Amino acid sequence: MQALKLWFKLGFIGFGGPAAQISLMHRELVEQRHWISEKRFLHALNYCMLLPGPEAQQLATYMGWLMHRTKGGIAAGVLFVLPSLFFLIGLSWLYIAYGHVPLIAGLFYGIKPAITAVVVHAVHRIGSRALKNNWMWGIAAASFVAIFAVNVPFPIIVACAALIGYFGGRYLPHKFSVGGGHGASQKSYGPAVIDDDTPAPAHAQFRWTRLTRILIVGGVLWCVPMAVLQLYFGWEHTLTQMGWFFTKAALLTFGGAYAVLPYIYQGAIGHYQWLTPTQMIDGLALGEANPGPLIMVVAFVGFVGAYVQAVFGPDMQFLAGATAAVLVTWFTFLPSFIFILAGGPLVESTHGNLKFTAPLTGITAAVVGVILNLAVFFAYHVLWPKGFGGTFDWLAALMVIAAAVALVRYKRNVMQVIAASAIIGLLFKTVMGN
Repeated sequence: MQALKLWFKLGFIGFGGPAAQISLMHRELVEQRHWISEKRFLHALNYCMLLPGPEAQQLATYMGWLMHRTKGGIAAGVLFVLPSLFFLIGLSWLYIAYGHVPLIAGLFYGIKPAITAVVVHAVHRIGSRALKNNWMWGIAAASFVAIFAVNVPFPIIVACAALIGYFGGRYLPHKFSVGGGHGASQKSYGPAVIDDDTPAPAHAQFRWTRLTRILIVGGVLWCVPMAVLQLYFGWEHTLTQMGWFFTKAALLTFGGAYAVLPYIYQGAIGHYQWLTPTQMIDGLALGEANPGPLIMVVAFVGFVGAYVQAVFGPDMQFLAGATAAVLVTWFTFLPSFIFILAGGPLVESTHGNLKFTAPLTGITAAVVGVILNLAVFFAYHVLWPKGFGGTFDWLAALMVIAAAVALVRYKRNVMQVIAASAIIGLLFKTVMGN
């Protein structure tokens, strides 16, 4: 019961992105409650770093599974996400139904420059950690050119970067050994319930029968809803395509949520046209201001796409949006649960033997270039809201610079910057009367 309360609490207070959420988990599990030792916590974190998907939610699932078997892992992962889903459904409805109201419009006018600065800050933060030599800089530059100038699909960029990282790790290991984990210290916080030398519990010991069972159940949990969608609506229907698209997105989120955002805007905006570029920026703002994984922005994308297209008819738009939000959340997070429940026993049996960081290093370097393209994309739509043929928004530009300085130079957190920018935007729109 104590563990359930903890995961539920973290679901409500997990603001600030994966780094803040992982730090919060570390404080609760390692430092204060002594449920997990430092080394076991970091070992699990390194595994989650190597996986596609939201690393903080996967770490919560791993910790819940290690302490309380499969039911503990499912409970931890679900409770970590559930509050965010409900909040985003409500916020998405308020946004799409009342976003034209002057109060809401003024707030979002201020928020958009802040979000642009947040993405620029992500480029700086990930780049400063990942781009340690000319090879990494070259991969980042090539990925930026590929997606910006040639419009190469994001999955191809990830695959090429992983391939370069794989061969680089074999033939130039000193150049490709700079990534792969958080730089946390190997500090001891005293004896823990699951300590460094605590034998792996029975459920954490690898068995082929268990692995096969997890994979079969996971496959059924994906196939059944997808089959129902296809049989009831057809393959080309918006909900079916959302299920398929966000399944692919879940398998491509190496490097965190910011890395998959370019893939989402390529598909959701460019290919499917579920929402506009402005709505995508606003959705990221809502995601940043929401507890839980940032990748929960997918719920906003699903809600807005199904609501605007009125997939259940004009009188059931909220139901359509809420259904889509739940569906895309299911298809986005299901692979994460499978990765943890299937791979956890292997990780517990191989302390210190994970040797897959070279491909991850290449992917992380490519992610820097991809996120830079996302920053350029956001900046264009914020600074030239009507295109290059329209006027340049000088106030928005100043707000982008001020927000970036606050984040990078003065280390202010994202929530503070977004709140301040929203107030400035509201005041400006109130004074100007537009």
